[in-house]
Amino acid sequence: MSKTQLRAAALGGTADEIEAAFYEALQRGDIDALMACWADEDEVFCVHPGGPRLVGTAAIRAAFEQMFSNGAIHATPARVRRIDSLASAVHNVLERIEVLTAEGARHAFVLATNVYHKTPQGWRLVAHHASPGSAREPDETLDTPQTLH
Repeated sequence: MSKTQLRAAALGGTADEIEAAFYEALQRGDIDALMACWADEDEVFCVHPGGPRLVGTAAIRAAFEQMFSNGAIHATPARVRRIDSLASAVHNVLERIEVLTAEGARHAFVLATNVYHKTPQGWRLVAHHASPGSAREPDETLDTPQTLH
């Protein structure tokens, strides 16, 4: 286990600590620290905006390695909504992502859901699902659904 993985493992006290480590790793482009946040289970999954479902840590790692080949991902979580229980936690976050355009740096906003399970190694990410982005920050959650599916 690398030094980065040991540090992330030590952060396993809460789902919030793993989430903070996940976003810090994205911002540094640190693949080892990022993968240390994930549970070592065959059925973990990740869906990037508009992308396919990636199942397993090998597929998830490969996708993030490809993303990091273009540099770190400057994503900052905000407006976290939490549902916590003894052995699982679900966080819905608004990710503010810095993207480079022809006009310079701009921000995009993505809604993401992160699911954590308490494992023998501590809290770990088991699912990350992000929606397609928007150039505008979305309004706060509406009480009445606008679309049924």
